[in-house]
Amino acid sequence: MAPLIPNWPAPAAIRAAFTTREGGVSNGPYAGLNLGRNCGDDPAAVVENRRLLAEHLGLPSAPEWLRQVHGTRVLSLPHQQLEPEADGVFTSQADVVCAVQSADCLAVLFCDRDASVVAAAHAGWRGLCAGVLESTVAALPVAPERLMAWIGPAIGPEAFEVGAEVREAFVAFDPVAASCFRPGVQPDKYFGDLFALARQRLTRAGVTQIYGGGISTHADPARFYSFRRDGVCGRMAALIWIEGRTS
Repeated sequence: MAPLIPNWPAPAAIRAAFTTREGGVSNGPYAGLNLGRNCGDDPAAVVENRRLLAEHLGLPSAPEWLRQVHGTRVLSLPHQQLEPEADGVFTSQADVVCAVQSADCLAVLFCDRDASVVAAAHAGWRGLCAGVLESTVAALPVAPERLMAWIGPAIGPEAFEVGAEVREAFVAFDPVAASCFRPGVQPDKYFGDLFALARQRLTRAGVTQIYGGGISTHADPARFYSFRRDGVCGRMAALIWIEGRTS
């Protein structure tokens, strides 16, 4: 198992990771460390993969997994409902693990300078365009300028070809977004840069410390699942928590 550890100047109490597909017990198109329960994998394999992840990272508690719907709902944790419908979570409590899953979509982690709050957001293009990152920033009990964000691996701009309607939706919100698209191979198609779009949205929301981005899930089948590349595949996870234990 070889999760990515964010390279950002987070406080010492902040723990974060982005899983790869390496390790785990899943087979077939899910081969490796699939953490998604709803993508067709053997449920027993997913349970074991989640157990292995918790053991490897030394998680202080089980992640509070979400039912992600490409929306903008952001919840405070801990939450009473099992797998609530949302695409963002945050907490100010120590040892509560925020987590989102992805397999090409953006996963963005947040913390503040004082390690008083952490958050995780899932941003496919629909959620990104609708404002899930802004909703996450707005939900946090600290000023945006005190936050830092880390953008995890996602489908790269060399592979994310979309219709003109996707480009138009982003440009309608902010004309500057046009700089994140270039003409595609087919007429009325464009290659979109999700990393650049996320940076624009975070900056517009007042976040100035932005790290990560640029690692393509589509381009690295040995390390990452990719829905666009494979169709049927597993899910990775981005996790973050405030370390509160003393032993």
